[in-house]
Amino acid sequence: MSSRNKMRFVVYMIGFLILIGGLAWAAITAGAPTLYVEIGAVILLGLGIVTGVARTRYNARGDVTVVRDNDAL
Repeated sequence: MSSRNKMRFVVYMIGFLILIGGLAWAAITAGAPTLYVEIGAVILLGLGIVTGVARTRYNARGDVTVVRDNDAL
């Protein structure tokens, strides 16, 4: 993972943590039980990590053109 991708991941996770914090605060203010808010926050954190890795992973495909034997050039 390049340093640029690491930085993108860190920024993505900071934004996601701010989102989770805002949602948790709103849920507690609305009267949701703390246990449910904690469970939802953990689930959202896991989802954030998975989507953050998927969005910032290195794409090794590059600029490659695939030509099959029966394709016209």
